[in-house]
Amino acid sequence: MDPNKSASAPPAGWTDEKASMAHAPPPPYQDFPQPGLGYPPQAQPQVYGSPPQYAGQGFGQPQYPMGQQYPGQPEMVTVQPTVYLARGPLAQPVNDYLCYSIFTMLCCCLPLGIAALIYSISAREANHVGDQMGAERSSRMARKLNHVGLGLGIGVTILFIIYTVVMSMG
Repeated sequence: MDPNKSASAPPAGWTDEKASMAHAPPPPYQDFPQPGLGYPPQAQPQVYGSPPQYAGQGFGQPQYPMGQQYPGQPEMVTVQPTVYLARGPLAQPVNDYLCYSIFTMLCCCLPLGIAALIYSISAREANHVGDQMGAERSSRMARKLNHVGLGLGIGVTILFIIYTVVMSMG
């Protein structure tokens, strides 16, 4: 083996300078303290509450004149705010027939009373949101169901009374 040649050739594309740096020891670490010398003195902490004052400058970012264009900055863009309008509660709310629905559900006809109660709650929510058409539609349906449920309840009660009277006489 030739002592002038190294055991391994440097990778392709490396110059002699890169090859010599690859086998050189790493440089000494200058950032770390040397043993026995301790750490370098630390800067005094800044007292918060009042930022440092510099001659002729105020607080915060420097103020630039309006409309001034700086090199490399895009053109000024005007952004318009977006306004979303939401309707509030109706000024003249539609009748929701909630008490009537509860009465129909408890005293007359349970299935129709439950349906009427659902439509009554829907009419109340539509009143609160400001949906006039939805409130009127739910209110009409709740009223119809309440009238039908009350009619069925009164009709069944009258038939029950007639049946009881006829059976007790005969």
